[in-house]
Amino acid sequence: MPTQPQPARPRYQQIADELRHAIETGKFLPGAKIPGENQIMSQYEVARNTARQALAVLRDQGLTEARKGSGIYVRAFRPIRRNAVSRLSQQQWGSGKSIWAADIDDRPLTTVDVEVVEVDAPEHIAAAMKLPNRARVWRRSRTFVVEGEPVNRAVSYLPSDLVAGSRITEVDTGPGGTYARLAELGHKPIRFREEIRVRMPMPAEVEALQLPPATPVILVARTAIDESGRVVEVNEMAMNSSRYILEYDFTS
Repeated sequence: MPTQPQPARPRYQQIADELRHAIETGKFLPGAKIPGENQIMSQYEVARNTARQALAVLRDQGLTEARKGSGIYVRAFRPIRRNAVSRLSQQQWGSGKSIWAADIDDRPLTTVDVEVVEVDAPEHIAAAMKLPNRARVWRRSRTFVVEGEPVNRAVSYLPSDLVAGSRITEVDTGPGGTYARLAELGHKPIRFREEIRVRMPMPAEVEALQLPPATPVILVARTAIDESGRVVEVNEMAMNSSRYILEYDFTS
């Protein structure tokens, strides 16, 4: 049976492929200006809408950014290489370091939109923690910003009967963060479980993470468990997928 010819890719996708290849092979380095609409129209002899669609593909893939009044540039942001094993090790938070230090080294990190409040546990959180209905938990919400870009919106829940009166209920949890404080309370996390999935963002996530169109979020639900088997924290994160590399080390 003869092979059916494959339909030709739309012209704007062909142009986007060429420009993406130029970025990936280093012809356009991070921070470099790439051809704009007028130049693409002239070089490829296409209509403005075709040039605009090609540039939109690169933007939606997180490869470029527009600078008002200046042009289109290759994004210079280095992806965050997230290794769950190294960032959650006791060697990290037990020595007073932020677990973020394992991901970003000395890159600038700030935390914005921080809210720490005691609430009734949402149903799924109460179930995960084996708490009775309407049990109280402390909810810690914050957005992490690396090199001026919001990359992660995290919401943690911790049982009120365990953390009440501790620095965990304050905005600044101190050296080593939440896990170091849990250890001081006699509930050191010794095991973590992370569940990962990907979906398109909700409107609130688009706003918090300043996501470009068509950018998915990586959802990480982390459960921290102490030596008695008690769940001491559930942390739900929404991360900008274009800013992360998830890295896993395994031994046989």
